[in-house]
Amino acid sequence: MDNTERISTTELYPDGTKQPGEAEVVSEHILDVIVNETPVYSLVCSKTNLKELVVGRLFTDGVIEGPDDIDRIFFCRYENEASVFLKNDVRWEGIPVVRNITCCTGNKVFASTNRPEPKKLAKKQWNMDWVFDLTREFAKDSELHSRTGGTHSCILSVEGTPVFTAEDIGRHNAVDKAVGHMILNRISPGDCMLFTSGRVPTDMVEKVIAAGIPFLVSKSVPTKESVEMAARYGLTLIGRARPDRCEIF
Repeated sequence: MDNTERISTTELYPDGTKQPGEAEVVSEHILDVIVNETPVYSLVCSKTNLKELVVGRLFTDGVIEGPDDIDRIFFCRYENEASVFLKNDVRWEGIPVVRNITCCTGNKVFASTNRPEPKKLAKKQWNMDWVFDLTREFAKDSELHSRTGGTHSCILSVEGTPVFTAEDIGRHNAVDKAVGHMILNRISPGDCMLFTSGRVPTDMVEKVIAAGIPFLVSKSVPTKESVEMAARYGLTLIGRARPDRCEIF
């Protein structure tokens, strides 16, 4: 996979000296998603776990309700295009090309459905050890980030056990990849907790609520509006998560 490339740099120091250097940088991958022959997304992402990315995005956008809605998914030779065929027709609402306001990568949406109103999440018992175990898992670093420092990570855990780690140049994409793994493996959302390396605006909270996951942990912080949304729908939102402390919002 062409996920990174080594490029020449110039290293500059406080005393004014310079010397040649080299850096490994992450590559941007463009993935166009076509659903039932309708162009739906153009995603700027990292070229890893692309099937999980597509399925997770369709699920959090309300296009599918689960894996049984999917008939088949094909990727072109270079994985620049994903053709998704669903078992049922989808009623699309054509919209102008838009950018997700808080998305790191400028993903484009060409068509959407009427996303159902999110359901209030069921109250679930949890253990603080689950949170701190995730922070320690995150501290181990992920493959692309350890080499480039240029990706976000999302860890999916089930009742305290980390089961999948996704990374991407976009934090929203990383979450969708983790959700896609959950859907494809038929894991109950109510048993899951997500850890994200990125900040948590309202669209991130909305995505996790739509996935039915009751716990979201972040190394970073939420916004005021995302805290209010989390409270409204029963999402347990934890920020500034480190191995020695965290904050419940």
